Amino acid sequence: MDTLPPRVAKFDSDRNSYSVAERLRAELETRGISAEVHKGYRLALVWVWVGLVVWCDGERFWWRTGWDEGRKRAVYVWHPVADLARAVRRIAFRYAELREGHPLSTLVRAALEEELERRAALPL
Repeated sequence: MDTLPPRVAKFDSDRNSYSVAERLRAELETRGISAEVHKGYRLALVWVWVGLVVWCDGERFWWRTGWDEGRKRAVYVWHPVADLARAVRRIAFRYAELREGHPLSTLVRAALEEELERRAALPL
């Protein structure tokens, strides 16, 4: 008697891309880099800094690294999600490059310092 193979669960790429992006965000946070995660349309976006948005489809991360003047288009790099530690390192390097060229405004810096002082005053 023939039996049917077990039912394979449908891959939920929207949820998978979001969970992987959340792991990236958490790892960046351990390096002192704040980020936000947004999801939709089977992709997740990790907004890190002005000019640094990391896309994730559950299998790879990719982000813009510059502009090709000859081709008049953006240049992107990618990294597999299976190697999260190295992806975090590469993104952190890009973040540092962008921070040099686009520092925090006086208003944002003051708000962050105020928030840090508030958190430091909280009981453990």
